[in-house]
Amino acid sequence: MYQKFSQKTIEDFSESNIESMYDQGFVFTRIAKGTMNQIESVRVRLDSFELSSENRRILKKFDNMNVFKKPLPYDDYSWEIGKLAKSFYKTRFGSEIFSANKIKELFTDSKKSNMNGVLVFTIPEYGTVGYCLTFDTERILHYSYPFYDMNKTTDKSTGMAMMVKSVLWAKENGKKFIYLGSFDKYKLQFKGIQAYHPEDGWRER
Repeated sequence: MYQKFSQKTIEDFSESNIESMYDQGFVFTRIAKGTMNQIESVRVRLDSFELSSENRRILKKFDNMNVFKKPLPYDDYSWEIGKLAKSFYKTRFGSEIFSANKIKELFTDSKKSNMNGVLVFTIPEYGTVGYCLTFDTERILHYSYPFYDMNKTTDKSTGMAMMVKSVLWAKENGKKFIYLGSFDKYKLQFKGIQAYHPEDGWRER
């Protein structure tokens, strides 16, 4: 579990207010519409981002992975997506973190979900292999709740490849920051990484 410093529920959904909240370490949650948690958030400052040797190694393994941004509600949602996400999180984290109904809500119900987009990851020989829900404005992208089909791709680097591809997508599409959730050491491989703490704000890591 990540460390939570504070929680707020917003009523102002303007891009400027939401971007200000993210700049204060808050991120949207799946709890309820407008609910944001202030955490030890991690973001990449994209004007400072360059591929590291580790990023390049991952991309070389997944050079045929493509990423597409789709709006929510997701027109192509099916029960298989909910089942896939539930199975992924249960396998990886060993508990019922997500129900299929919650996944369906996040993908299809804009009155309850804080997310407004989804990144869809494909590999030609496998088709669609993974998804990541997002919230984005003109300036920011929040990469949130990624999952992939572990039967189609057994490579343990798949999740990292999805993240690297998303950072590149955000940079190529003119975002200023991509938010990657809570702090974890493996995220330090990204050049331009910053972490938030209420006592000293954003600091380069």
